Amino acid sequence: MKPGRDQLLPYNQKRVPLFPPEKRISTRRYKKEPGLATSLCLIVKVVVIFAVVSLLLNIDTAVQSASVCLADGDRVLATKINPSQKDSAAWLHVAIQDLLTENGVHPNQLKAIAVSAGPGSYTGLRVGMAAAKGLCYALSIPLISISTLQMMAAAINDPEADLLCPMIDARRMEVFTALFDVSLNEVMPPTNLILTPDSFNGWLQKHRILFFGNGSQKAMDLFENSNVAFAASTATAQDMILLSAKKFQEGQFASLAYSEPYYGKDFHSPISKKFY
Repeated sequence: MKPGRDQLLPYNQKRVPLFPPEKRISTRRYKKEPGLATSLCLIVKVVVIFAVVSLLLNIDTAVQSASVCLADGDRVLATKINPSQKDSAAWLHVAIQDLLTENGVHPNQLKAIAVSAGPGSYTGLRVGMAAAKGLCYALSIPLISISTLQMMAAAINDPEADLLCPMIDARRMEVFTALFDVSLNEVMPPTNLILTPDSFNGWLQKHRILFFGNGSQKAMDLFENSNVAFAASTATAQDMILLSAKKFQEGQFASLAYSEPYYGKDFHSPISKKFY
């Protein structure tokens, strides 16, 4: 009779293993060669991981309505536009948080933040720049500065125009303006200009110019030239994405310490005659 598992054996006898070593079945999980399905799953995972490599947050508070746009490089993912024109400071941070949450994006996934740096509303420019710099500093990501006038030009698609002339109202007969070719290259640098009938005569002799923006209405009654055209256009942060994606790829980043809005002209505040 063979001793049971719990029975003691004499000291001079050894327990005979039930399964000899050469016939034992290993309980270790043996490696399988990856099949086609496994390989495809790995490829899909890699594609998903690297498909979104340049999440950029674009901020514009320089024009009439503030807006924010989340983009994957040059592809728009989502956009939010402030329905009001007066509460950009209160709206901006809440809109950014909602934009990221609704799209399942954590702030740490952002690669850079682009902001329209002016010219435009003095208060709006400060709000947008402060928010962008604060987020970049907290997340340790670069800042991208975009000309507001160039952003406005990026919103235009007119194959018949030779030059694009965005105009931002600067009170009275003054505008912030610049000239760009259809490839968005700067032809005339941004400037503040008091409009007269002869303001663009030199350019209009050789080029067909398309004027647009909230300041272009002032020019409608001034310019009488066959090369003049006007368009109604409203730019948002969504129109920044090609510009910001290009600067991101080329590493054209602004200084977090020294970047400031481009106001176009010095701020003027009349001295109050009241004495306190």
